[in-house]
Amino acid sequence: MLDRLKIALVRSYIGAIGLGWLLAQGLMHLTGIVTAPLAIWVQRYEFPGMSERVHLSGSPLAAAMPELVRGVCLLLLCYALLRWLYFKPIAVPESSRPLSDTAG
Repeated sequence: MLDRLKIALVRSYIGAIGLGWLLAQGLMHLTGIVTAPLAIWVQRYEFPGMSERVHLSGSPLAAAMPELVRGVCLLLLCYALLRWLYFKPIAVPESSRPLSDTAG
């Protein structure tokens, strides 16, 4: 059953589109490692009245940890699917192979 799913994903380009989406999401979350602490810094120093009501506690680097975990997990999932879909040859069943053109 997994072989049929693999063939369908590779032949219909849904697998490539899904892998591209996963890669883009992983890279966006990795950029969040930089932007999350920067956003907290801007909130604390540019808008001190708002940050007192929200009560931003902890270091700005603590805000980067969830983004790091999300980004790494998405990129690992993307790599695993890439290996499963494209790095191993697809086994084509004997009944669906084309006939040789050297016949008779």
